[in-house]
This record gives sequence, structure tokens and C-alpha cells, in this order.
Amino acid sequence: MTAFAPLLDLLGDIPDHRRGQGKIYKLPYVVLFSILAIVTGCNSCRGIVTFIDVHRSKLNEVFGLRWRRPPAHTALRYILKGLDPVALEAVFRRHAALLHAARTIPGQGSIALDGKALRGSFDNFHERAAIQVLSAFATDTDLVLAHIEIAEKSNEIPAAQTLLAELGVPASTIVTLDALHCQKKHSRLPPPPISN
Repeated sequence: MTAFAPLLDLLGDIPDHRRGQGKIYKLPYVVLFSILAIVTGCNSCRGIVTFIDVHRSKLNEVFGLRWRRPPAHTALRYILKGLDPVALEAVFRRHAALLHAARTIPGQGSIALDGKALRGSFDNFHERAAIQVLSAFATDTDLVLAHIEIAEKSNEIPAAQTLLAELGVPASTIVTLDALHCQKKHSRLPPPPISN
């Protein structure tokens, strides 16, 4: 339990969209158990519910819960779909920053920025292209520090500037990017501000 305590505290900051009487299952535990299920290979709400059901007695014991059964897959879908993605990303960024700070040597480090298309995110019916996401990966600690969605009519260049500014990357950090970023105009841009 102590290993998950910092993450559970951060997950408690995510706003819960459910009504007061509809909160049988506390949101931080639902999100944490969903993460654990996904890490073990579950890729659907039914799979997450099966994971919770199979490991329910151990989860109850470790986390001091008294769940008699897992939430229904429809309830789980309702809970997860109603989460605020901005708040969820902020929580994961804070958690990644804590892990990164605990494992990195001050004054050293390197971050790789890379964009990917999310498989299955295109929508031919509404003529929407696949969603593009830019990720910041700390190569020295093997942690993904943040994600940012690339605007549909844009590219990685402005998204990279925004992401580096939001992360407040120190000047001593080595940042690697794709060849797309090797442009005179881009290389002459001022460095992102460093947050204290």
C-alpha cells in the first residue's frame, strides 16, 4: 500500500463527476485498479472488471477496502468516460515529476520528444484524421513525463515548444527531437522559460 500512497493521494485531486449517492466505489481506487489492469494487459472495461474481480480479496486486503464485488462494466465505463482529461494529465505529470526527481541526478538528464498517431483514433464517417500525440520521455529514468495533443491542422513544432515550456525543462537538460525540428526559424526561437 505504501508504494501506491503518493499516487492515490494525487488521484484524489481528480474531480469526481458522479452525484454524491452514486459514489459506492471511490474514484482514486477505480482509477488505480484500472491502471493496474491495463498494465497487466486488459484493454476493455470488461477486462478491467474481470481483473478487479479476480484480485478483489487481495486488493481489499492491501488497500483496506470492503468491496463485495467489482463495479459493473457499464458503471466503470461511465466513471472513466466522465473523467476530465486535463485534470488526469495534470495528476500524471505531477506523479511522473515526483518519480523523476527521486531517480535523477540534479543537473543531468535527457528528454526525448516524439510524436505518435493513436491507433484506431481516426473517424472516416466524420472525416477526422488519427489523433497525433507528442510525448516527453526522460531517457535517464525511463519515464514518460507528459503528453500533449497536436492540433489537427498543425504539427509537432509548436506542440514541442508548448510542452517544453509547460515542463520547465532546465537548461542543462539534453533534449532530442526528430529532424522535423531542424529548421533555422525554429532553432532561433528563444528557449522556454524556466519555472522555479
